[in-house]
Amino acid sequence: MSGPGPGAGLGELRPAPAGLPDAVLAPPVIAESGDPFTALRVVSLIARIPRGAPVPVADIVAMLNATHLDWLFGERVVADAILQLATNWAADYRSTAGIVLDDGARGPTVTVEDSTRVDPWIVRQAERLAAECRSVLLDFSRRERTTGRD
Repeated sequence: MSGPGPGAGLGELRPAPAGLPDAVLAPPVIAESGDPFTALRVVSLIARIPRGAPVPVADIVAMLNATHLDWLFGERVVADAILQLATNWAADYRSTAGIVLDDGARGPTVTVEDSTRVDPWIVRQAERLAAECRSVLLDFSRRERTTGRD
């Protein structure tokens, strides 16, 4: 039998007053290289870009910033996530042709191979990143909490 849960001493809460704003607001996040949450968002978009043609990384950055309004993605961070994806492709397929970062007229571009092997592979990459995100969240939830009590 487990003890009372968090906030058990409060009893049942009363309804929120009319007009009380939702407290579930997230602070802005600056995307960082090596962060699984950043990489998952980048990979999720890369999975949907046109195949077999170079796509400017700047366009990917713009789409990420327009889609995730509470995040700020920089070109270097997005390029780092794409480079990691290309490295993973090379390790899995022993080929560098699947995901190619290159320089174009408008700056860096990425070209994703137009083949049937890309979709299942990129889904596995996203699943791995999502699992890593869940692990980070679980680790955070297990950390010792400061209670303010002596």
